[in-house]
Amino acid sequence: MGTSVHARVRSRGDVSRRPGGAEVTGRFGALLRRLRRQAGLTQEELASRSGLGVRTIRGFETGERADPRVVTVGLLADALELGSAARDELLAAAVGVEHGGGDSGSSAGRVPRQLPAQPGVFVGRHQELAALDKSLDAAAGHGGTVVVSAIGGGGGVGKTWLALRWAHQNLDRFPDGQLFVDLRGFAADSEPVAPGQAVRGFLDALGVPAGSIPAELDARAGLYRSLVAGKRMLVVLDNARDTSQVIPLLPGSPASTVLVTSRDRLAGLVVAHGAIPMPLDVLDDLDARDLLARRMGHDRLAMEPEATAALLRHCAGLPLALAVVAARAALSPDVSLAELAAELRDTATRLGALDAGDPAASVRTVLSWSHAALEPEQARVLALLGVAPGADISVPATASLTGLSEAEVGAVLRGLERVSVIERHALGRYRTHDLVKLFAADQARHDLPADAIDAALRRLVDHYLHTAFAGERLLDPHRQPIQLPEPVAGCHPRRLDDQAAALAWLDTEHPNLLAAQQVAANQGWHAAVWQFAWSLQTFLWRRGHLHDNLATWRAGLAAARRSGDPAAEARAHRILGRSLALVGLHADATRHLGEALALAERSGDPVAQVHAHNSLALAWGQQGEDGRALEHAERALALCQTLGDPAWEVDALNNTGFAHAKLGHQDQARASCEAALNLGRANNYRLGEAAALDSLGYIAHHSDHHATALDYYRDALALYRELGNAYYEADTLDSLAKTYQALGQLGQARDARRQALRLYQAQHRTEDADRVQDALDALDPAR
Repeated sequence: MGTSVHARVRSRGDVSRRPGGAEVTGRFGALLRRLRRQAGLTQEELASRSGLGVRTIRGFETGERADPRVVTVGLLADALELGSAARDELLAAAVGVEHGGGDSGSSAGRVPRQLPAQPGVFVGRHQELAALDKSLDAAAGHGGTVVVSAIGGGGGVGKTWLALRWAHQNLDRFPDGQLFVDLRGFAADSEPVAPGQAVRGFLDALGVPAGSIPAELDARAGLYRSLVAGKRMLVVLDNARDTSQVIPLLPGSPASTVLVTSRDRLAGLVVAHGAIPMPLDVLDDLDARDLLARRMGHDRLAMEPEATAALLRHCAGLPLALAVVAARAALSPDVSLAELAAELRDTATRLGALDAGDPAASVRTVLSWSHAALEPEQARVLALLGVAPGADISVPATASLTGLSEAEVGAVLRGLERVSVIERHALGRYRTHDLVKLFAADQARHDLPADAIDAALRRLVDHYLHTAFAGERLLDPHRQPIQLPEPVAGCHPRRLDDQAAALAWLDTEHPNLLAAQQVAANQGWHAAVWQFAWSLQTFLWRRGHLHDNLATWRAGLAAARRSGDPAAEARAHRILGRSLALVGLHADATRHLGEALALAERSGDPVAQVHAHNSLALAWGQQGEDGRALEHAERALALCQTLGDPAWEVDALNNTGFAHAKLGHQDQARASCEAALNLGRANNYRLGEAAALDSLGYIAHHSDHHATALDYYRDALALYRELGNAYYEADTLDSLAKTYQALGQLGQARDARRQALRLYQAQHRTEDADRVQDALDALDPAR
């Protein structure tokens, strides 16, 4: 039922415009005009070179057009033979953000402060800190290319420790902000972060709306360089895999400074980009002893000098190893340092090296010793954390993973944190160093039965799936739900009280949910894979993660096929088709929707056929094929009339009437929508009644019966508000504003548009918000 109403609203003929508003369009147009004149071209000559129409170019330059697309900007830049800096500036103007080089602050007035907290205890590294200062001072003195310092060394040697210490000591030198990303180049549980994903995170931090971020890496990188050009910013690229991962993240101007940490030497970055290599070795004896003393106390070390020397010798100056030793000693004050040194020595040869050529091999030795000292329950929890998907985990999720209560697992996690094998990086959230996670995963495979690991993963997958499903029901309560089996024993899904709680949880867990879907796919839990896709759909769409939505449904379709469930496969084809339509891949969209319809017809499922026809009506309507849209809407109606469900018939009548209205068949449209209205009222179907009133308002407005349209829209608006349906409320306010404007009631039009704008912004419907903002700007009395 909800699907067909959803399709009707989103298939309207209003043209969505690119973000930016009149101010942005003016900036883009002025810049285009200046670049064209510099090239000595007329508008006609530029049109001929670019393949665009003269009217399009004239519209951009006069500000009448507000929809410069990324591909259009590329054609113009090629025709003007622009260099990289001018091309980036034109792209920035097109997507509606300010080009770098002006006053301090980011494009939207946002100064990013992404640095994690600086180390609480820091020792030594005086030469390295001085070298970083020197490189920055030298660049400030003579200008040139961007300063890139590549801090290299093995895992656990303190690369990030050093980078954050220096960054926090020099915050005043980067007034325009700091960007930070963990590139997870050597993560044990995931692939390295793709450059495009990292750049997107930077663009988000710089205030670029989701709808304005280009899909292609080159365009994203160009926009990023444009935004930071001329700004005094620090960019910290932590844990890089190789040079190719780093290059797209480098700013293009000398004002910014880049710190890169990696286990790789990044020779290509040094050769091609003049990076300053800074190989980081272990701490010397004095600094290593100082680190232990600060953590354990000078008096305790002085009481056992030989044991202290042994600890220092076995830790070999590795900061991570020293931290683990200090934590164990601090937690066991009754255990002598000699005993601790003996334990460390005994495990040195048991586990072997993690990597024969990696200096971080001794970290595994220290962790194996630390693991041996854990309580049995702590050891089991750490092992399961090693196999858990995602970069971090919450206390409730860990409870489901382990089968413990939240109180029990909270105590275990705090114990693991005290011995430095995990880290609490946010309230109630824990993460492990990638080497620790790899060690823990190995322990799980050695110490736990395979069926125990599978059971733990199933509990965690069910935790994420059932909580996401509950969030989906809160975000879109009118959507026809799927059926989930009960969670497995020991799984405790989160309780989400309202939409705000649902969005907050989904925002935080977004990467882990995608990783959990992948675990389900790897384990062959096919039903869970497509159920994840269904449960994440509304969230991913509202937040502008349309390509994630597409990926989840591609995985969902593959899983549905393997499951041998024709109904699930038909549903996956249908929603994948709708997801493709959302990103403008109309040919693929109609192909998958055709498959969905064929499967529904072969299985004799009239309900699935209704939804498939309604989705096809949406897809064809988006392409301007209103005749084909009407054909599918009418076929849905014919099926509904045999099903005996008045609500579905209301939706089908309304969709058919709206398709007629777009074709200009006003009498047929009015008759169909009035029938929908009467049937909805007779059956107390309030949502269908509201939708029919809204459609009748559209019909009256386009028949120049604006006073009548006003009445319909007001009644629809009242119902949507009564139902708490903010999504449709925003659309009706937008339509209401157009009717007020047609009647010359400009004050009311402005008020309705402001209300619509607030709702669109709250729902992250960026293009709709920008279109309404353009309309508001046009109504500005000052203009």
